[in-house]
Amino acid sequence: MVFIYKKRIFWIVLFLLLSIFSLTVGVEDFNLIKALTGDKNNLDLLLLSRGPRLLSIIVTASILSINGLVMQTMANNKFVSPSTTGIMDWCKLGVLVVLLFFQDAHIILKISVALLFGLFGSFFFMKLIRIIGTKDNLLVPLIGIMLGSVVGSISMFFAYKFEILQNVSAWLQGNFALISKGNYEILYFGIPLLVLVYIYANMFTISGLGERVTTSLGLNHNKILSLGMMIISATTAIVVVTIGSIPFVGLIVPNVVSMIKGDNLKSTIFDTALVGSFFLLSADLLGRLIYMPYEVPISVVVGVLGSFIFLLILFKGKKYAR
Repeated sequence: MVFIYKKRIFWIVLFLLLSIFSLTVGVEDFNLIKALTGDKNNLDLLLLSRGPRLLSIIVTASILSINGLVMQTMANNKFVSPSTTGIMDWCKLGVLVVLLFFQDAHIILKISVALLFGLFGSFFFMKLIRIIGTKDNLLVPLIGIMLGSVVGSISMFFAYKFEILQNVSAWLQGNFALISKGNYEILYFGIPLLVLVYIYANMFTISGLGERVTTSLGLNHNKILSLGMMIISATTAIVVVTIGSIPFVGLIVPNVVSMIKGDNLKSTIFDTALVGSFFLLSADLLGRLIYMPYEVPISVVVGVLGSFIFLLILFKGKKYAR
């Protein structure tokens, strides 16, 4: 236990150092010491741009990582996540509907519609899995990916038909480049929902044992499942509307943490958020540094790194991915 605690402290310190370095990276020169001592230009840059970007990365990574952890726990399947079950694609379809009918809609309306589409998509996916009757760990996410691809294709078709394809593509591509004070704070609404995940963590863990076991312990399996999917859909909608679609984070981060610390949801929530934040912040820094002064979108960098890490999990950690 002492060893795990020390290792956590090590990763926290490493993450803090990486965060400080992230604040200094950018086209415009920035001095953190001057900002902390009251220099106006550096302080404005910290409060208006660099600070909001760092906070949005941390909150986004925590949401995506914990969502993946909850889904994998409830489904008892290490290959499911909001991106492999089509929830992100349904949320994107909801955003498209808002852009088509309410072009100047408030961000709350966009999140609400994306949430409704995400909820519908998640329950539709679960119903589809029940109808098919498969429990194969690989087939379940494969069906989700195929369903998400169909929904994504429908979104692109209507975006092309109504000549807003470029607008939709730019809106939904995961990117932190435009994050500044005043256009990211909606992410904070996801934090209370993550606290709710911690409160109900044990129930989500029990639900992963199956409906029969959950019912025998006096719990309502369907209600727990519905609560979990509502939290996942709401937080995913917040991220999709504010930042865009970012793949792989909810898939690989919980797997990496479970390989080290096991599968107890409540005891790994903090570590999952920490590792996810470290991973997404590293990817963001790579995207900013690889082709300065230009920036590679975070979704592209995460897609490349995430696919490589996922292959490592498949080939070197098969016993953890069952």
